Amino acid sequence: MSVVFALATPPAKSAICVFRVSGSGCLKKLGDLFDKEGFRFGRFYVNDLFYKKNIIDRVGLIVFKGPNSYTGEDSFEVYAHGGLGVMSSIVRAFKDVGFDEAPGGEFTKRAFLNNKISLNEAEAVSDLIDSTDERGVALSSKSLFGELSKRVVSFSDEIDSIRVRVEGDIDFSDEDNEYIDESLVKDLKNLCNRFDSFVAGCVNKKFGYEKNKILLIGPVNSGKSSVFNRLLGFERALVSNTPGTTRDLISSELFYEASSFSVFDSAGIRDTKDRIEEAGIAASLSQINDADLVLMVFEDYDPAALDRFKGLCGDKPFINIQNKIDVNKPNNSFDCYVSAKSGAGFDVLKSLIVSAFDVGAKKDDFNFIIRDRHETLFKKVVLDLSKSLMGLSGGDSIELVAEDLKNARSHLDEMVGKKFSDSLLGDIFNDFCIGK
Repeated sequence: MSVVFALATPPAKSAICVFRVSGSGCLKKLGDLFDKEGFRFGRFYVNDLFYKKNIIDRVGLIVFKGPNSYTGEDSFEVYAHGGLGVMSSIVRAFKDVGFDEAPGGEFTKRAFLNNKISLNEAEAVSDLIDSTDERGVALSSKSLFGELSKRVVSFSDEIDSIRVRVEGDIDFSDEDNEYIDESLVKDLKNLCNRFDSFVAGCVNKKFGYEKNKILLIGPVNSGKSSVFNRLLGFERALVSNTPGTTRDLISSELFYEASSFSVFDSAGIRDTKDRIEEAGIAASLSQINDADLVLMVFEDYDPAALDRFKGLCGDKPFINIQNKIDVNKPNNSFDCYVSAKSGAGFDVLKSLIVSAFDVGAKKDDFNFIIRDRHETLFKKVVLDLSKSLMGLSGGDSIELVAEDLKNARSHLDEMVGKKFSDSLLGDIFNDFCIGK
């Protein structure tokens, strides 16, 4: 494989940028890049990086000797100042010595091909990067550190053990030895039940990373957009005293403690003849059905308005909030009292949001996070194991039972990457970010 490089940090102005380089022969070019040789493996160096005899930057350098590296190949990393000009110059320098730009996921792909990690562990790298809360991190980390692979391999070994006993009956059917007995049926049934439980403890990534949706609604000029901005910690929505300023749904992500949410600000609800504002209000009302939690924001106590908005929520959970307590006296008819201007009460509000979703209870609902590919393979394993058990219990052909067990084992091999195709690798690693 060729020597490849990639920027491992975002291509934007920052304090530090990181470049990764990997491939046989990359270490031979260190002398051209640094005007120095004899770098020891695993040590951090501070050295000048050159391009056409001109110094680009004084950078940090770590050199790794394969197979003791992330990719299993000779590799090195460069830590430079995060200026756009510096990044461009380093890219030109790397290309000048013959390095190729790496596509997304190339380094992790090489780690898999060089037997540094299993295929599902490689996928877990991407899942960990995509994680937005503590639950996602915990589930992805378990797969990344090999716990999922160990479970799969353990089931594979159990299937092999049962296959040996079944195929023993085929090979020695003319002898007096009995390989098929009640204990074999019992063991296979036990295996089926435990594998079913294992699969039930896995959650598909597309559901596991789905964020709870929070919708803010309220009368015009209740300070709803100000509450939205204060929740996020930055000015995301336009704030004005002019009624009807917010007309389109505005969304952003809210991160609080170990939780993350998708938060939507909506148009203030009132009777209006403005067609554009009216369309915005209609969109707000339609979003209530898709929301997991509704935050109702009011300026002051208005029993009729409270009842109206509660009716709009239907059976959706909600928190009614009194804003502007820096101006108006708090009223005990509300669940929470805040001042978007001063920030008072927002710790209480965020705690109420977390409690509404009972996020803590969800952390232990599942053991592993999986993808569509894993889910499909697991379903095939369940089917093959069920067929083998029915065949064994019903006196079907032993050859068919053995074939079902063989197929189940084959699906598990595909799960961890003992069997794979180029198209499968393309599907997996094309979703990775550049530099990983």
